[in-house]
Amino acid sequence: MADLDPADQAQAVADVRDENGTPVIWLSGELDMTSVPQVRVTIDAALASHPGQVVLDASSLDYMDSSGIALLASLASKAREVQVRNPTLIVRRLIELTGLSQILRIIL
Repeated sequence: MADLDPADQAQAVADVRDENGTPVIWLSGELDMTSVPQVRVTIDAALASHPGQVVLDASSLDYMDSSGIALLASLASKAREVQVRNPTLIVRRLIELTGLSQILRIIL
């Protein structure tokens, strides 16, 4: 069995852009326990300057584990409104199956 090397795994990338005063966080790659801490820093910085509405663009997010789900739940508790824009099918299904669709607004 091959050893798993964290350096070989696809990491999530979070890039913040401003759209009319609302931070849009573009997520790509894999949002898992190895990438969540760095993504959380980016999200927290965006929230510090714009505590109201946050938009996550998940159109390039290939994978998300329970750590990513926990991050989304935490974000929903900190911001007034969280939108998840264009989630990939797997990410949308995870949001729906976990019940987060009740507190996150999914924009297709």
